[in-house]
Amino acid sequence: MHEMTPPPGATAPVFYEQEEHAHGDGGTLFGFWIYLMGDSLIFAVLFACYGVLGRNYAAGPSGAELFDLRLVAVNTTLLLLSSITYGFAMLEMDKEKARTTLIWLAVTGLLGAAFLAIELYEFAHLIREGATPQRSAFLSSFFTLVGTHGLHVTFGIVWLVTLMVQVRLRGLIRDNQRRLMCLSMFWHFLDVVWIGVFTFVYLMGVMR
Repeated sequence: MHEMTPPPGATAPVFYEQEEHAHGDGGTLFGFWIYLMGDSLIFAVLFACYGVLGRNYAAGPSGAELFDLRLVAVNTTLLLLSSITYGFAMLEMDKEKARTTLIWLAVTGLLGAAFLAIELYEFAHLIREGATPQRSAFLSSFFTLVGTHGLHVTFGIVWLVTLMVQVRLRGLIRDNQRRLMCLSMFWHFLDVVWIGVFTFVYLMGVMR
């Protein structure tokens, strides 16, 4: 291949290297906000379905007969505490302290796992009592709404463990900090959704 030279009197073209992440972190965070808005629509639909079907018991048990509000209150406390511990992890991340960031992330993951364990225990108890999803429209909408939230928490814990491995191997580089910020938004979003579940499903279900 022959090297091309510019004609006489012309200046040689100048090429500039472009960084891989030319748009910075703002594009990623904005895209993640769009994802969260889409997820909000999913939960809005599930809440609406529960609002329509939540009193269709088909001569079966109601929420007042099934729900153990003390157990749900403990579960709610665990999830809210996990949001606080994740906030501590973000504060340590801002200080560039990888070790303490990992410690608080681990505490967050343990609280999330405890939340899931109690939720699975509640589901197993309801099924043993005969309150299965196919028993009534109320139970179908209940299991779908609460189960979808639990599935999100499960994915959040998997994501959390993955980020802990990346921070352990590569430290608090800019990419890992951006990923931790995205997970922070996701985790707090799940807390907000659960407050709605606790109020709309459990509290109002017990009062009916």
